[in-house]
Amino acid sequence: MNFKRKDMSRGPLELKLGEQINALISAAHALNVRTSAYFDSSIQPAAFHIVRWIYAHGPTSASELADSTAMDRSSVSRLVKQLEHLGYVRRESAPHDRRAILLTLTELGRQKTFEALRDKENFFYERISKWDNRQLEAFIEMLQAINGFEQTGINSSE
Repeated sequence: MNFKRKDMSRGPLELKLGEQINALISAAHALNVRTSAYFDSSIQPAAFHIVRWIYAHGPTSASELADSTAMDRSSVSRLVKQLEHLGYVRRESAPHDRRAILLTLTELGRQKTFEALRDKENFFYERISKWDNRQLEAFIEMLQAINGFEQTGINSSE
């Protein structure tokens, strides 16, 4: 699509928006690195990304994990071996097909992930703690719009 600017004063505003989005992305990346180190300082952030994915989605095959995290299979294999060695991930037979192997978190992996993510969430909650619900709803709607998500109504889960 070819978008034409009708209002020339909009350009500087769009640049400011881009700067703020870049700042948010950078802050989120730095927070992910910090959260990974909180989880276990001996692992790479990519390994923690694997842990977070399994925590959020449950047991999975190595190939599904690679596809879902946009990592190559050899990297996933290497990182999973490290996570197994540290006691955070284990392999188990799939209930529907005993020949298939699923990766799952151990109890230690689940507990440490929970603690690391709780610390990460506190970072953002501190920043929005003084916002009233109207401000928070407006921010959520703007993020949904910029992310291209159809607005389904914030209060739909209430």
